[in-house]
Amino acid sequence: MQKPFHSLLALFGLVLAFSLIAASCGNDDDGGATPEATAASTAAPGAAEPTETVSVVPAQDGGTLQAVKDRGYVRCGSRDEVPGFALLNEDGEYEGFDIDMCRVVAAAIFGDADAVEIVAVTSAERFTALASGQFEVMNRNTTWTATRDGTEGANFLFTTYYDGQGVMVPASTGFTTIEDLEDANICVSTGTTTELNLTAVFAARGINFNPVTFEGFDTLVPAYEEGQCEAMTADSSVLGVYKFEIEQGGGDDQHIMTELISKEPLGTVVRDGDTEWAQVVNWATMATVQAWEFGLDSSNIGSYSGTDPNILNFLGRDGFDPGLGLPTDFAVHVVEQVGNYEEIFNRYPQLGVLNGSVNDLWSDGGLMYVPPYR
Repeated sequence: MQKPFHSLLALFGLVLAFSLIAASCGNDDDGGATPEATAASTAAPGAAEPTETVSVVPAQDGGTLQAVKDRGYVRCGSRDEVPGFALLNEDGEYEGFDIDMCRVVAAAIFGDADAVEIVAVTSAERFTALASGQFEVMNRNTTWTATRDGTEGANFLFTTYYDGQGVMVPASTGFTTIEDLEDANICVSTGTTTELNLTAVFAARGINFNPVTFEGFDTLVPAYEEGQCEAMTADSSVLGVYKFEIEQGGGDDQHIMTELISKEPLGTVVRDGDTEWAQVVNWATMATVQAWEFGLDSSNIGSYSGTDPNILNFLGRDGFDPGLGLPTDFAVHVVEQVGNYEEIFNRYPQLGVLNGSVNDLWSDGGLMYVPPYR
């Protein structure tokens, strides 16, 4: 017999209530479905040591900024094996360009660049870890692509490093062009756009090759040095780092081919769906470039005594507040504690020469250009 409409309605409400309860519990416990990030973290000095990994409020619900403030520090996904970008040094501390971009966000929010925990994560797991809330910001040599923007639940922000994929070979091989690598074994990181670009470009040119894949550079580079591959491919900046490391360590001379086979815009990434958080991270990052353009660095930003209204706005003087959810003087904390973009870049010689490169200021022929602070 068909049940009365009111009874069915009541039953539907009960089922819906149980469904919502189950869903809310599922947000707190991944149940092992999400791969764990390779955690090697350093909490902010004075912050309570976390006893377990607790995700912040899901981005689609908003509230990431407040959740981070309540916790007292930012979690930033990065890596631990690329000198110049992100490296866990002999003292057990993280250092590098990407690490400093993580510290920039902490300085902007808390006035303390050390209020950050670095979470080392593999290439294959990084987007899953970001989406699941294992960290709120990612600075990990991650290329902005249409597919990643559209399918990974990721929001790519300001490009902090313009790069391109290259190929490196031992100089003794005499190889100078991509065509010289017919039937070669080529070392490449798996789960990356680097691997996809390599396959696509070589297929388009009809060049046969054998990919030899690795999870990270800590295993890839030794394999390359031991001769398991005739070549290795990565972003040209990374190749420059390892050319420097190999040759300084007494290894064979290396040759980086002049041809780039891709565009690789690298920058900060957050989860989709929380505009407030994206704005906070974006403007904190861009403050390093704007300070550089204004001629402000870690030694003089706190003592500026001029009358330029744009600079006064940037410093949060005269009550100017753009409504970003940050302290009005956040840029001062960022630059005093971490540096302007030029200072951060030049801190790591493995990254190459800044002046005259694509990463130079727009006014000097580069691509570093940020919106006006007004």
